[in-house]
Order: sequence, then C-alpha cells, then structure tokens
Amino acid sequence: MPTISRFVAVSAAAASLLLAAACGGGAPAPAQIDLGSGPAAAGTVKKDALKDVTLTFVSYGGVYQKGQQDAAADPFAKESGARVLQDGPTDYAKLKAQVDSSNVTWDVVDSDAIWAQAQCGKLLQPLDYSIIDKSKVPAGLATECSVPAMQYGMVLVYNAKKFGANPPQGWADFFDTAKFPGKRAIPGVPGDAAPGPWEAALIADGVAPDKLFPLDVERANKKLTSVRSNLVFWKTGAESQQLLESGEVDMAMVWSGRAYAAVKNGAPFQVQWNQWMPIMDAISVPKGAKNPKAAMAMINYYLGAQQQAKLTELTSYSPVNTDAKPALDDLGTSFLTTRPEVASKATPIDSKWWAANQEAMIEKWSAWLGA
Repeated sequence: MPTISRFVAVSAAAASLLLAAACGGGAPAPAQIDLGSGPAAAGTVKKDALKDVTLTFVSYGGVYQKGQQDAAADPFAKESGARVLQDGPTDYAKLKAQVDSSNVTWDVVDSDAIWAQAQCGKLLQPLDYSIIDKSKVPAGLATECSVPAMQYGMVLVYNAKKFGANPPQGWADFFDTAKFPGKRAIPGVPGDAAPGPWEAALIADGVAPDKLFPLDVERANKKLTSVRSNLVFWKTGAESQQLLESGEVDMAMVWSGRAYAAVKNGAPFQVQWNQWMPIMDAISVPKGAKNPKAAMAMINYYLGAQQQAKLTELTSYSPVNTDAKPALDDLGTSFLTTRPEVASKATPIDSKWWAANQEAMIEKWSAWLGA
C-alpha cells in the first residue's frame, strides 16, 4: 500500500479563512492537524494531533452510550488531545434543523443504519477512507457515508416461568394469544419506523421469511390489529427493559441488548432466536460539521479491535471489527448475534428497500399507531 500524507485542515471554516488570507484579507492561517503519514490504522490516532479541537459525540444514552464513551470516546480524547463532549439522544429532526440552518453542532452521530443509508449526501457527508481504516469491518457493512457502530438484533423474548415447558418457536406463536395468553410488548414510536413489527406480522400470517419484501403493509397491519388489545408499546430501550423486569408483559419484541440487560438484572426471560432480525447502528458525520476530518479520525479510533472488544464487554452488542476478542461470561456470549448458530437463524432484512421507503413507512406506522 503506498504511503500517503494525512495532513488536513481542521475544518471547512478554517479553509475559508485560508482562502481569505490568500486574497489579502489578512486573516490568520488556519489551525491544522497532522494525522501522520502512511495508511490509517483502526484504533489509533497520532498523539496530541487534535489538541485544539472540540468534538461532540451523539448517541442514544444509557448503558450503550456510556459503553461507547468508556471504550472509545474517552480514550480517544486522552490520546488525541481533543475535547470530546457527549450529547443525545440522537434526534433526526434536530440534526436536520442543524444542517438546514448551517449551524451544525454535532460531529459524530450514532444512528439507525438504514436511516444513515437514506441520508447519505443529504444530512450526512461521505467519509474519507484515507482517514478511516475499514479493512477489519465485516464485508458489506461500511457504506459511502457510514460505518457500523455495532451489531445487534430485534428478538422475541418470553417469560420462561410461564412458557418454559412449551416455549414459543417464532413469530407465529407471538401472535397466537390463545396458545400463549398474556401481554406482548412491541416498539411503538410515532415518527419512527424500522424492521420489526411488520416483518413479524407477515411471518405470523404465513409469508416466508425470504419473501417478505416489498412489505405488504396493509396485510401486516391487519395481523397486528388482530392482537392489538394484547399489545403494550414501548418508546425507548429503557422502557422495553423495564417491561421485562417488572413482569408487565409475558412476551416481547425487543433489542437484544435490552433483553441481555434485563436477564442480567434477574428478569426470568429467554430469547427465542428463531426468525430474529439483524439490526445495526451506524456512525456518521453530519453534512456541514465544523471538524469533519477530526470527526473521521475519531471514527477510525472507534473501529479498533481493542475498542470494539471493550464495547462488547460493556454492552453485549456484537463487535464490528473482525479481530475483536471480547472477554465475556456465558450470559454475554449467549447474546452475541454474530455467533454462527445464532446468525444462521436470522430473518433476511432488505436494508436497501427500507432506506428507499423509510419516509413513507414512518407515515404509515404513525398512522396505524394513532388509529
């Protein structure tokens, strides 16, 4: 691989100052950062290369963002000299307002990967892969405008005390309230739509998992409506975890990390991995960010094997570096969605279809929730 220089301006604003100076405007030369020579290496940053830079990292709070901070953001700040602020939760409307007003205060943003794919070139800018080393990212997960933040899943969990002798085998049983009576929890966030409820409803209604797309929303909504009186809707990951720990529901469709946290806290639930749905968060840089190159240096550090291993140890979410070797107990290991015996049971999700149709799906999902 040829040696290249990674000496870049701190920001677009700084570049404007340089142009003004060249034209006789008298502005001082911009501050610049030297990321070193040679190709980027994930998990590394040149010592004190960003000592004059402040970056804001945005994610979803809770155990997940604390894990990101401890595994990557704080060590990156210590090594690079940057000041890294934490903000959240990720709010798409807020980010759009920042970009539209040319007043972007966020630098590195964790979001849904499907949303990130749809917003490439709109609210998000292309990444510079001379700064970000994606060589250890699993094939196909890095895109023009984003890299994976972690891998997890939307899973079916059930109360083992109630159904342990005859557990549900998949989404058809989730919708069978005669055979498996009790309340079920599913995501129900107006203004957002993602893989989960519609796919599960269609599978329960007889559609083969590999024939789901394009989604027949009308058919899915009819199936969901048939059990609506048994549904409890959660709006945040913390709320879904609380529903399990309180015993308010007997089955639930939840993020695997929240299921792990609930079980770790003593909730008597088990995961049915049949037909689970792979989900991925993404890390991106907003269009118009003040320090895009510095932000990408942080993303490069985040992708390191050591950082990813620690993030998995702190959250149970699967790493996105193929060299990462997290040290986990049996419970943590059992929740890794990248284990071959788990991955083989996944329902295929057409992320390109979702990215192309997400805005329309948000309208339809919000309408059904409010009906």
